[in-house]
Amino acid sequence: MHFIRVPALAGIVVLKSVSLNTIASLKIGESGIISDENKHSIPLKLLEMGCLPGVEVTLLQIAPLNDPMYIVVNGSHLAIRKETASKIKLMNLETQDCER
Repeated sequence: MHFIRVPALAGIVVLKSVSLNTIASLKIGESGIISDENKHSIPLKLLEMGCLPGVEVTLLQIAPLNDPMYIVVNGSHLAIRKETASKIKLMNLETQDCER
């Protein structure tokens, strides 16, 4: 578990905790930030579509047979296989606003 300070528009946001999961482990509506640990494991096709380290990903929907998974990345809706989603590590963030 890590503690990180990130500058934000309305002051500073303190990330209370950061834990690593994968896109496949998200529940519908949950979000995470793509981890830097993925640099070489994300398929080129997804990198070209904006699935880059540091970008927020939200799970939108899961198909009836649990494959594919529908995600939102930079406002774009993408469908990815669960096998691929299980290889992309995310940082789940719990934030807390604080004043300077």
